[in-house]
Amino acid sequence: MLDLAQAVPAGGTGQPAWLIQVAPIVFIFAVFYVLMIRPARKRQKEVQQMLDALKTGDKVITSGGLLGTVAAVDRNIVQLRVADKVKVDVTKSSIVGLQDAGTTTATEP
Repeated sequence: MLDLAQAVPAGGTGQPAWLIQVAPIVFIFAVFYVLMIRPARKRQKEVQQMLDALKTGDKVITSGGLLGTVAAVDRNIVQLRVADKVKVDVTKSSIVGLQDAGTTTATEP
C-alpha cells in the first residue's frame, strides 16, 4: 500500500508551488495587455479626439463606407453632404475616420 508519509510533501514546499502556478497566468495577462488592450485603448482615444474636433468641411468616412463632407455638427448627429443637394444625418459614433487627401468622393465617367 501507499505510505501516507511519502504522499504528503514536506512542509516548506507550499509557497514556491503557488508562485509557479500563478506566474504563467500573470505572464499571459501581461502579453494580452501589451499586444491587444493597450493599442485598442490608444486607438479609441485617437478616434474620440477626432470626433471631438470634427468641424464643418471635414471629409469623413462612416462605418458603413459612406464618404461625405461634414455640413453641420450637432451633439451626437452629424449632417453629411454626399452629393450636390443631398445631405444625410448620421450618428457621430458611426464616423470612423477622416478621408485621406488622395481619396476622391466621385468617379468621373
